Amino acid sequence: MASTPEAEKSKNNKPRGPGVLKVMQSVAAGALGVQSNKRQQEDFGSHSPLPYIIGALLFTGVFIGTLVLIVQAVLSGQ
Repeated sequence: MASTPEAEKSKNNKPRGPGVLKVMQSVAAGALGVQSNKRQQEDFGSHSPLPYIIGALLFTGVFIGTLVLIVQAVLSGQ
C-alpha cells in the first residue's frame, strides 16, 4: 500500500527538538553572557530543557578540564 503525500507530511510534522549546533551555540553564548533576548526566548520556548542541560554539563566539564590542563602545564614549567 503506497502512502499519500499528505500521510508523509503528517508523519514529518512532529515537533523536532533543537539541533546540536543550536544547543552548543546557545550554551556557549549563555556561558559567556552574550545571549540575545530573541535567542533566549527561543530556547525557553523549546519543548524540553534536557538538551540544554546536557549541553551545559558537557560545556562545564570541558571548561574545567581545560583549566586544569592549563594550570598543570604552567606549574610543570616552573
